[in-house]
Amino acid sequence: MTIVLCPGIHPPHLTDNFLQALTFQGIGQPVITYPAAQRPPFSAAGVRQFLLERVAPMEPLVLIAFSAGVVGAIGAAQHWHYQGHTVSAFIALDGWGVPLSAPFPVYRLSHDGLTHWSSASLGSNTLNFYAEPAVAHLTLWRSPQQVIGWQIHRFGWGQTKRQQMTAAQFIQTRVRHATTQPRIE
Repeated sequence: MTIVLCPGIHPPHLTDNFLQALTFQGIGQPVITYPAAQRPPFSAAGVRQFLLERVAPMEPLVLIAFSAGVVGAIGAAQHWHYQGHTVSAFIALDGWGVPLSAPFPVYRLSHDGLTHWSSASLGSNTLNFYAEPAVAHLTLWRSPQQVIGWQIHRFGWGQTKRQQMTAAQFIQTRVRHATTQPRIE
């Protein structure tokens, strides 16, 4: 399993902060970062080419994307899947307005409740997260360990359950879940 980060259009040090904030300790999976400072993060073809260059074809992926990076990453993830490869999870941070319907688990994190609720109809999983109180867009990527909010679990007919946590805790839980699930061939 490989964890792939797909940043947006922002200074690269914010992605370094993101990596420092998230501890993938105990997961034991490699983490690679799409070079968004050199290649357009919104290009699905660019992200797909990066995956072909850096990841073994049968390697399952967990993609974590932010903002404009969500656009390129979801297209590349869908291509990866339709080529017969495994996408164990797709985690989208502030992918507002980006359709995320996919045949693999998709989780949305939003910097505020309005973004969360207005994006939900464009595809997501039954588990998602939004910041409350709302934070600035870049804060969600730069400092997920400081972003407090709600994990929303939708189940049954319109029922939801909320659990308070940080964005970093939500991401770490989803990554651990994806890396411990048995692989279906």
